[in-house]
Amino acid sequence: MDRLLAVTWNVDPRLFTLLGREIRWYGLFWVIGLIVAVYIVHRIFKKEDLLEKWFDSLFVYMIVGIIVGARLGHCLFYEPAYYLAHPFEMIKVWEGGLASHGGVIGIIIAVWIYSRRVTKLSTLWTFDRVMVPTGFTAAMIRFGNLMNHEIYGGPTDLPWGFRFITNTYHWMQGAEPIYSEPSHPTQIYEGLVYLLVFAITMFLYFKTDAKDRKGLITGVGILIIFLFRFFVEYVKNVQVESENLMRETTGLILGQWLSIPFIIWGIWLIVNALRRPAEVVVTPKQSEMFQPKQKSKEKTRSKPQQQSKSKSKNKKR
Repeated sequence: MDRLLAVTWNVDPRLFTLLGREIRWYGLFWVIGLIVAVYIVHRIFKKEDLLEKWFDSLFVYMIVGIIVGARLGHCLFYEPAYYLAHPFEMIKVWEGGLASHGGVIGIIIAVWIYSRRVTKLSTLWTFDRVMVPTGFTAAMIRFGNLMNHEIYGGPTDLPWGFRFITNTYHWMQGAEPIYSEPSHPTQIYEGLVYLLVFAITMFLYFKTDAKDRKGLITGVGILIIFLFRFFVEYVKNVQVESENLMRETTGLILGQWLSIPFIIWGIWLIVNALRRPAEVVVTPKQSEMFQPKQKSKEKTRSKPQQQSKSKSKNKKR
């Protein structure tokens, strides 16, 4: 392909430097994704008049689950030999290395614990609400990868191929940039699909009865995300060299093998949800929390009035 037709991507990953520390576009997109997710889930809790303390606890569980799961997923799925030999390196999240499959597993475990300890409701009931903004957050992360010149695809002769900087670290230190061949901007492919998932899950929750069909919203989101993830891996570069051998021997790479269980789970959730009638789950309401106290106060106030009325009647007699 003629390089003049390709997009030369020379965006600096650094947004700015504050007190000698780099603030990157990647971090900004992460924050935007989390803020929007928190806002939407809080709006859902308000709409259903759910307990405020449920929302506060969910936020903590989700943050811990995402970060721990994504980090451990990268360390144990992609480079287990190195990280098991150097376990303290797992803590260095700021150096990069997060796996989306691990993040999803972390969320699943966090939501399961949260549902058992906090709401005492079905785990799928919580998943259906958490899934609504997930597509948006996932898209922001992929756009952050784009700004970092990472996780892109192999060579392409399509007119929207991107030439990414391959020596990003040295380039930011002042070296001349070394560009890749025009490549698939798979971060954009994934980001756009995740935004589509966001639009679909928002529609399902706010415009249909899907929230009352346990597992339906979760199943739709999981199925689209990981089905696309399975196919886009065919044009993506491998993240570690061992995946090349895996592709030669099995025809698939690690990201595809990890996607298969989620695809099956998504299909099962959708089929199972559509077989059952919609069912509204009864939950404690935030607006009703203080009503009993108000009623008791009204009763105590009415007693003196009743006593005064009885006294006046006795006087008349």
